[in-house]
Amino acid sequence: MDRRSFLTKAAIGGATAAAAGTLAAPIYAQGKRTLTLVTTWGRGLAGVHDAAQRCADNITAMTDGQLTVDLKAAGELVGAFECFDAVASGQADMYHGADYYWVGQHPAYAFFTAVPIGMTAQELANWYYQDGGMQLHDELNQIFGMKGFLGGNTGAQCGGWFRKEITGPEDFNGLKFRMPGLGGKALGKLGASVQNLPGAEVYQALASGAIDGTEWIGPWADEKAGFQEITKFYYTAGFHEPGAGLTLGMNRGVYDSLTPSQQKIYEIAAGEAHQHNLSQFLSNNSAALTRLQAAGVKTLQFPDSVWDAFAKAAQDVHDENMGDEIYKKVYDSFSASMKSSANWLKLSDGDYTAQRTRTQG
Repeated sequence: MDRRSFLTKAAIGGATAAAAGTLAAPIYAQGKRTLTLVTTWGRGLAGVHDAAQRCADNITAMTDGQLTVDLKAAGELVGAFECFDAVASGQADMYHGADYYWVGQHPAYAFFTAVPIGMTAQELANWYYQDGGMQLHDELNQIFGMKGFLGGNTGAQCGGWFRKEITGPEDFNGLKFRMPGLGGKALGKLGASVQNLPGAEVYQALASGAIDGTEWIGPWADEKAGFQEITKFYYTAGFHEPGAGLTLGMNRGVYDSLTPSQQKIYEIAAGEAHQHNLSQFLSNNSAALTRLQAAGVKTLQFPDSVWDAFAKAAQDVHDENMGDEIYKKVYDSFSASMKSSANWLKLSDGDYTAQRTRTQG
């Protein structure tokens, strides 16, 4: 079945469910319940698994145990990339993951993680919480019977680990590189052979030579993953995920069965984990980068010619999806918010940090 056919049928199904919902109020759960949370993360993956666990613990604690969330890491109940289908079908109640893994369901899901040459973490929060991003997330999720909220953020992700230095865009031609989402599609336009691997499988793929390079997250998580044991060329600024949001998603039928207070707890539990996770990544990255450099890792920046190629490829990917009404709606909202936020942040935070660096080093 092609995606457009699936979307049409899903929309009809969603409309039917909505009509049924007008006939009877939700049956709110009585007594204690256990909700199964599946994740796209291997157990113990630095930062991302922590965010999933914090979401689970928040819900359990804030409901005084009326809702207990049982977390299943990737592979413990379903595979990392099977989480969306597991929750949509009712095999599991909730998932925690990066929504750009679901671009096969709809490419607009990428905006709720990250798109290439897109938003920083603060800009994403501005859009999501203030400029309509949350409502668009919900509109997209309704098609698939989901209810989700941002439940983590990695901050700016690194350009990745390479076996050799990148001197121009031609160096990506034929390169076997791990990168999910629309960033991966953009990199493919530069000739790379792009792989989409779950986080728990990346180290072995790089070590075995199955891939030539990889992005993962940033210094702290990358150090924990051990990539510095394999290669020493590390590009610290990437184009693909300048502020990657993570999502706590729930089967909409399960969500509708919760009491109003439990629904609000679900929302607040995800939001608190989002902010906590961002600070966790940012507070650990500098020290980890220092350790990596001391271990012989060479930190580099892509040349301007590569950034120019990234930007063109990213726009080409967007243009290819503009025929989809939902994608264009999300893109237009996202772009307008990013432009507005960037204008002020450049004049405030940007100029301030430049002056602080100049005067204090």
